[in-house]
Amino acid sequence: MTASAGYIVAVAFVAGAVTFGLRALPFALLRPLRESLLVRRLAVWMPAGILTVLALVMLLDSAALAPGEPVDVRRLSYALLAAAVTVVVHLAAGRRTVLSIAAGTACYVVLVNLL
Repeated sequence: MTASAGYIVAVAFVAGAVTFGLRALPFALLRPLRESLLVRRLAVWMPAGILTVLALVMLLDSAALAPGEPVDVRRLSYALLAAAVTVVVHLAAGRRTVLSIAAGTACYVVLVNLL
């Protein structure tokens, strides 16, 4: 079954309208959200929460905590060192989350691949 040109144009139009609406929605909600106490509190706590979740996932993955598997001490020590680098960069660089995550990730990748 072949779709007609009109059908394809209609589908493309609907997809474009939905995409435009979804991208415009945050801007429409931006003003009321700026005054929200919840958003201000989230702005303070989210970077620390993101870093905590990433650190836990990295440490659990590097420790190989699956049942029956031995702990890879070398990878776990690399992960702990990378986590320490992340914390130090986060505190020293003015709490810049992206920079902290990038530095910790780069440290871990270098340690795992070069040592």
